[in-house]
Amino acid sequence: MIGKFKLLGALLAIIFFAVGGQVEAAPNWNSNTIQVTGMGVANPQLARTAAHAAMMARRAAVADAYRQLAEAVNGVQVDAETTVEQMMLTSDVVRTKISAVIKGAVIVDEGELSGGGYSVTMELPLFGGTNGLAETVIQRPIEIEPFPTPAPEYRPPVKESQPSYSGGHYTGLVVDCRGLGRINPVMSPVIRDARGQKIYGHKNLDYDRIIREGMASYARDMSEAGRAGSNPLIVTAIDLDDLNATPVLSMEDADLVLYENNLSHFLDNIAVVFLY
Repeated sequence: MIGKFKLLGALLAIIFFAVGGQVEAAPNWNSNTIQVTGMGVANPQLARTAAHAAMMARRAAVADAYRQLAEAVNGVQVDAETTVEQMMLTSDVVRTKISAVIKGAVIVDEGELSGGGYSVTMELPLFGGTNGLAETVIQRPIEIEPFPTPAPEYRPPVKESQPSYSGGHYTGLVVDCRGLGRINPVMSPVIRDARGQKIYGHKNLDYDRIIREGMASYARDMSEAGRAGSNPLIVTAIDLDDLNATPVLSMEDADLVLYENNLSHFLDNIAVVFLY
């Protein structure tokens, strides 16, 4: 019995030194990844040699990185109303799958620290097929829903510089949400028109493709909006709905987006960027 208590004490000592990183991790919604850096040091009372100390410090750093990943994943918004943590609380299957996704995170950098200890940087993709988080939390729709159509009487605005423009040249869509408050990034975003109709959502898209590539990127300026291609259609949101997660477009801009998408299919190609 005394031996068991000594073993427990040793394990607790290792755990104590493993919990070293205190950096709050959050997803990078432009690259659609979560990256964390765990740090650890060896317990000098347990380390027998310098090599053993390095091994212990690395193990502690890995444990700290996994802890940070779990915390970051829990807080990810799947949609405007649901976090990953809420899904895990209601489904043992989801909880098991997410645990496996976290364990599959990739070490992208590691090394000993100059003042002692070890650091390990891990990365987990939000999307990317079976290696990403998306397949676990975004449900496959029963069937793909067609995009809405613009109003029958809609005609694209005539540009003075392009009086003969007939549409169909846009490579993507940029929705400028700046000035409306902080947008709340989600894995499954929606765009609505001013009447509340959804004009973009995961049920309109090829499921396997959005699991691989995601539905949109969130960028601070046009230099980060490469997902929308070299000639994006740029519209300005008039509001943010659903807890600041859903950009709302004027009816005119919504019709323009749907009209141009019928010609260029940039929504089908998930070439969408939100500026925040």
